[in-house]
Amino acid sequence: MSQAITIRPFEEPDAPAVQALFALVNRQLAPAGMHDAFEAYIARSMTEEMGRITAYYRQRDGGFWVALRDRAIAGMFGLERASSEAMELRRMYVDPSFRRTGIARSMLSFAEAECQRMGARRLELSTSEVQPAALELYRHAGYRLQREETADSISNKTVGGGIGRYYFDKSF
Repeated sequence: MSQAITIRPFEEPDAPAVQALFALVNRQLAPAGMHDAFEAYIARSMTEEMGRITAYYRQRDGGFWVALRDRAIAGMFGLERASSEAMELRRMYVDPSFRRTGIARSMLSFAEAECQRMGARRLELSTSEVQPAALELYRHAGYRLQREETADSISNKTVGGGIGRYYFDKSF
C-alpha cells in the first residue's frame, strides 16, 4: 500500500534537496557520450533557475511545489505562465527511489488543478526522448502531442546535443 504524499509550495529551506534532485535525475538521464552536455545544462539551469526558484517563478507568474513522502522531498514541479490562457509545466521530477508509486500522476493532477485556479485554460509541457516514462505518463493523462523537434542549442529548458523533444498540451 502506498503512503500518502503531501504537495505544498516550495520554501527556501527546500532548495538544497530540490537542487540535488534536479542534478541527480539529469545525471541519470544523460545518454552515453553526453555527460559533459548534461553537466553544462545542470550548471546553466542552476544559475538561471534552480538556484533562484522563488524569484524565477514569481517573475513568470507561476509557482513551484514539492511532493513530500515521510517528510522527504519525493518530487517537484513548477508552473510558469506561457500565455494569457496557458501555463507551462516545468521541472517535474520524481526521486528515483519513489518512482512507480503514483507521485508523478498526483503532481500532474495537482498542477492541472493549480492551472485552473490560476485562470489557465491549457497546460503545456515538453519532455525528451530520454524520458520514456514521462512520455507515457503524459499520453495516458490525455495530453496531445503538438510537435516534435530536435534540440540543438542549450538553454535552461533544453540540453541541446540533438536530443528529440516532444511538446504536449491539454485543455481544460
